[in-house]
Amino acid sequence: MTASQNRASAAPLAVWVAAARPRTLSMALAPVFAGACLAHNFAGRVDLPAVLVAALSAVCIQVATNLFNDARDFERGGDGPDRLGPQRAAASGLLAPAEIKNAAFGFFALAALGGLYLVAVGGWPILVLGLLSILSGYGYSGGPAPISHSPFGELFVILFFGLGAVGGTFWLAAHDFGAAPVLAGLALGLFAAGVLMVNNYRDAAADARAGRRTLAIVAGPRAARALFAAMMVAPFFLLFFLIVLAPHRALWLALGALPLALAQIRRLYAEPPGPGLNALLARTAQVQALYALLLGIGALV
Repeated sequence: MTASQNRASAAPLAVWVAAARPRTLSMALAPVFAGACLAHNFAGRVDLPAVLVAALSAVCIQVATNLFNDARDFERGGDGPDRLGPQRAAASGLLAPAEIKNAAFGFFALAALGGLYLVAVGGWPILVLGLLSILSGYGYSGGPAPISHSPFGELFVILFFGLGAVGGTFWLAAHDFGAAPVLAGLALGLFAAGVLMVNNYRDAAADARAGRRTLAIVAGPRAARALFAAMMVAPFFLLFFLIVLAPHRALWLALGALPLALAQIRRLYAEPPGPGLNALLARTAQVQALYALLLGIGALV
């Protein structure tokens, strides 16, 4: 066993928890909650065991993606001393990359195990969605052309943290589908893409030196800020169409997240790229969580 592996095996639980990036886990749970509540509203039924297993599987995929990203970014030389974001376990030497990747594959396996039950409930659409989710979680940082190094990261997030998560949960909960999960999935996916945009906008200079071509780099600072603003505002326009679909429900409650969303836009325009954006990244995830919570409550009352 190498010295780095010895350090990893002796690492306290707090190091592993930090490596899993618990602040990002709301991005896995929020769309599941919204999808289940909308299924109750529009289809009049919810398969609660399937929703709970879907939530656990989504969290496992999120944790696995985070861990794999930690290890692979270090191995590719992306987490250097000029990193502006929170400390990473592999780059700081707290955990060995091999140990982190093994843990990531373990969480992918747990997600697949839960997926067996979900496929039994939801059939082949869930099988396809589950396999694509796991493959994309790996491909976000792994493989010869990582998604995280390309301008398509935000699109990936919209598809899997929005449309796939909300739509898949709606299907599992109600064994039905419709326009509502598509609209809500786009809305929550746009918020999640906003989280990634803040991350990539903050790290644009360091990422460019490492050879990455994220959307923030390709678009440039001005367009990146405008795209972030659009990602924060567009979900509230989509909310209008959701309200039209269910005028008898209080879906308008999700408008309560608008002031917080506007505050994040102002903050991004005022804050130069740097460590000061770390707090903005966390608050952007909170906007998504608040929107999903209020939308879910509105669908139930």
